[in-house]
Amino acid sequence: MSPVHHRYAEVAGRQLFYREAGPPDAPVVVLLHGFPTSSFMFRNLIPELAENYRVIAPDHLGFGLSDAPSADDFEYTFDALTDLTAGLLAALGVERYALYVQDYGAPIGWRLALRAPAAITAIITQSGNEYDAGFVESFWRTVWDYQREQTPETEAAIRQALTLEVTRWQYVTGVPDETLVSPDTWHHDYNLLTRPGNDQIQLALFRDYKTNPAMYPELHEYLRASGVPVLAVWGRGDEIFGPAGAEAFAQDAADAEIHLLEGGHFLLESAGPEVAALVRDFLSRRVAPQGKHAMTAGQQEMTGIGEHS
Repeated sequence: MSPVHHRYAEVAGRQLFYREAGPPDAPVVVLLHGFPTSSFMFRNLIPELAENYRVIAPDHLGFGLSDAPSADDFEYTFDALTDLTAGLLAALGVERYALYVQDYGAPIGWRLALRAPAAITAIITQSGNEYDAGFVESFWRTVWDYQREQTPETEAAIRQALTLEVTRWQYVTGVPDETLVSPDTWHHDYNLLTRPGNDQIQLALFRDYKTNPAMYPELHEYLRASGVPVLAVWGRGDEIFGPAGAEAFAQDAADAEIHLLEGGHFLLESAGPEVAALVRDFLSRRVAPQGKHAMTAGQQEMTGIGEHS
């Protein structure tokens, strides 16, 4: 199994943490995490992909082990996080890559794709939304109210998303067997959320999220024009971005591959092996490794490729 390296890089004066594994000359897969987690969410997936791909999973600024300058010292927007991600990939010599996006990672990934469409070899979206149909109103109403008007009442409501209770809720809701999800996950995220000043970082990004749906028409045109391969693998019980968000990719992405699995928003925690098999299968057909990185038929059988359709 390929070792996973834990590294830092300085981009625009900020230290960004990232995990990296796999052959340096193999096709690249970039994993972009969501709220409120970090590249920690990909800790089990990375080794599953690294035998045949160079896998890079950064922590966004303000998350995980990357720098977290205060909201007074840095303007936290999805545009700004995209700038840093693009800078990291440039520093690592990455020019073409497949994207794996989840939650907040999606609007960062979508911006990368719109800026350099030819750089994207494939898209894997796990609760990475690109359609109005994906928003579950019971969750998002509080966010929308806060975006529209910042009052003591709307701020108090949105701050519930920063509590341990709601962090746990994101992990276990929709999961048929909650005992499959390690409590380490939500305690890990909560400890980072409660760092001094991190609440203001998260409030800034809640406010800026309104810029993301405005991009959706341009993104749909990108999917149609580029023909980029798309795999949507989603938790059927996700109550943040519902299954309709996955199914909507079929409207614009040619031959979109859509799989709804039993699970919730953080599907890798309860259905990691199933997701990994789907991703390996998809990449082997759509972003096939060449030469020494190509899987043999025996390796494909051992890793489960071809077991899902």
